[in-house]
Amino acid sequence: MTLSFWRYSHLALAVFSTAFLVLASVTGVILAVDAIQEKTPPYRVENFEKITFEKTLPVLKKAYPEITELSVDHNQFVTLQGIDQEDNDVNAYIDPRTGKTLGEPIKKSEFIQWTTALHRSLFLKETGRFFVGFISFLLALISISGFALILNRQRSLRSLFSKIVKENFAQYYHIFLGRLSLIPILIIALSGTYLTLEKFNFFLEKTDSEEKTEMTVTAPIAKKGAATSFFKNTLLADVQKIEFPFSDDPEEYYIITLKDREIEVNQITGAIVSETPFPLQTLVSDWSLDLHTGRASILWAIILGIASLNILFFIYSGFAMTLKRRASRIKNKYKAEDSAFILLVGSENGSSLLFANAIQKQLLANGKKVFLTELNNYSVYPKAEHLIVFTSTHGLGDAPSNGSKFTALVNKTKQQQKINISVVGFGSKAYPDFCGFAREIDTVLEKQSWAERLLELQTVNDKSAEEFVGWVKLWSAKTGIPLSATPSLYNEVPKGLQKLTVLDKTAISDTEHTFLLTLRASMSAKFTSGDLLAIYPANDNQERLYSIGNHNGNIQLVVKLHPSGLGSGYLYAVEKGSVFKARIIKNLSFHFPKKASKVALISNGTGIAPFLGMMEQNKKKTEIHLYCGFRKATETVLGYEKFAAEMIQKQHLKSFHVALSREANHHYVMDLIKRDAGFFMDLLSQGGVVMICGSLAMQKDVEAALDALCLARATMGIADYKANGQVLTDCY
Repeated sequence: MTLSFWRYSHLALAVFSTAFLVLASVTGVILAVDAIQEKTPPYRVENFEKITFEKTLPVLKKAYPEITELSVDHNQFVTLQGIDQEDNDVNAYIDPRTGKTLGEPIKKSEFIQWTTALHRSLFLKETGRFFVGFISFLLALISISGFALILNRQRSLRSLFSKIVKENFAQYYHIFLGRLSLIPILIIALSGTYLTLEKFNFFLEKTDSEEKTEMTVTAPIAKKGAATSFFKNTLLADVQKIEFPFSDDPEEYYIITLKDREIEVNQITGAIVSETPFPLQTLVSDWSLDLHTGRASILWAIILGIASLNILFFIYSGFAMTLKRRASRIKNKYKAEDSAFILLVGSENGSSLLFANAIQKQLLANGKKVFLTELNNYSVYPKAEHLIVFTSTHGLGDAPSNGSKFTALVNKTKQQQKINISVVGFGSKAYPDFCGFAREIDTVLEKQSWAERLLELQTVNDKSAEEFVGWVKLWSAKTGIPLSATPSLYNEVPKGLQKLTVLDKTAISDTEHTFLLTLRASMSAKFTSGDLLAIYPANDNQERLYSIGNHNGNIQLVVKLHPSGLGSGYLYAVEKGSVFKARIIKNLSFHFPKKASKVALISNGTGIAPFLGMMEQNKKKTEIHLYCGFRKATETVLGYEKFAAEMIQKQHLKSFHVALSREANHHYVMDLIKRDAGFFMDLLSQGGVVMICGSLAMQKDVEAALDALCLARATMGIADYKANGQVLTDCY
């Protein structure tokens, strides 16, 4: 089966059943909550699973002179029907150990009865039951096709629960929750389908020869009170209903309904008189009802309720993903046979098409005739001068769904003139087959007699506009056609930004151009020191990133105000108490190490921001040594020294070292590293971690200094320690 088959099947089934699934899911959540609430009244007694007939029957007979029926429901509440000592009719929950009345049987509210009828039949009786059963079957198919898509995306069953590359909110949680909810939703679907089929007698009655057999056992009548194995060994928890004898006549029997059979028991001897096993169909039906309703387990009822909520989310996220793909659908001004520029796109979710659309618009603005289409639509282009391929990779280096036929089409479709070719691959380096399909296309095109390579293959990691601009510059230089090299033009407009409130902001002065900004995020926001804050100062998709320090649960930034800085100017302009929108980005590769015995923090300028938070969060009192480089001993630097002294007093920091490059005895961070060469070598050799944050120039110098020390005293260089995760960097 191809990926496109599973994708289109998944979508078609979802579109057809959406309305019914929304209705079934909403009512399913309500009924799951009702199943949970059913178990909350205190009518189930302690150690119920250990109560036997032998213990409870004498107690009940003494408390109630006449008992008609005793029943045990799926909540293990015991209901007794009979007459008490005062000749009053009794129909109540009782304590089977004492016979004490606990309460009256719970009656379903009209709302729950109405919801149940809507869930089962849509108020359309048998027609409605058929529709509900059919939708349950479609839900099973949707689950299976969704599983096939996840399996294809994650590349193998072994990698099913491996990391998901996050492209957007809807895509990420559609897959993440889909993996967790697959089994419960499949059980809901299959059990609902079975119950409907059973309602319509789909399962044929057994023939006479296959019908259940009745086993009759006779035993001599013993005296009253004789010990019997059945009453002694049978637990009340295994019983559904007991019909009591009408009199003391030995020919009147207990009729006891167990979970898997019905038996008649001699009231005097306790011997089993007859036994009628239930057919398999009845057992499967009860089992399906337990699985579908959650009536037998509060934990399963909770799981079913969450799964029903997830179905509603899947409907939203699935259509959000579909609409996003349609938003980037292809539009052409010129026909293929008239165009000099052919843009071919291979895209699984539409992201590659966004880049291609941006190039198409610019070429059209330059007066060029352009035709944009999917890879699978490749054909002869009689007037083509340039052919550009933009393609993503799916699975294990496989083609996206709209590019699966491309290689075969190229090999059998010859162009009649020379055409300049260029291939741009999109992918994620989180996968081992990064841009695998783009490499395959590049190789195939290179072998064509009509193809003339304009550029070597260019790759783009995680839809990076900056990396894409690298190709734009090369292509423009080769062709002489001006294309925009501004990354923001190729970025998607950010969505889902969260509100941040300005709690505090320090002022700048003639000698101090750095300020501290403290922000409060929402209660649901999760972040730690080392994460990044993305702001959008022009209220468009132009992004600026700042390292976060966690200060008493709030976001703290250290920012240097540049005269014409877009981001720094925006942040300095916000007033205390004001609110603006931004995005918190997890930066897992720069979080404080959990297991390191020693950590050296190295920064310059505003790079100290995450380190301030890391020291404050150092509750385990890991040995930390802070090395910082600044220009002058400004008020801000003096503030850092005061804060460091507090951290040393709390044992959150071991030592603090400052290098000032513009003072009389000027020196740099690299000088401090060389001075403490022995310390750094011991730290790295003993499994310690070095974290570097600040300017790229500082990072380069620090790494060079450390590398020289490493190579002079050991066989491992700085690259080896970086590979081991002992040197972490976040520089700009």
